[in-house]
Amino acid sequence: MTPEPPDDAPGVPGFRTWRGVYWFVLGCFVLVVLALTLFSRLFA
Repeated sequence: MTPEPPDDAPGVPGFRTWRGVYWFVLGCFVLVVLALTLFSRLFA
């Protein structure tokens, strides 16, 4: 696997590749959906 060129770097602190940014966003989305599900069951 060849390293990605620096022009393709996302420019986001803490992330070296766009794949890492996508996984982080997907993980945050899943956590928000789980939290909304939990809170809707607790406070309904």
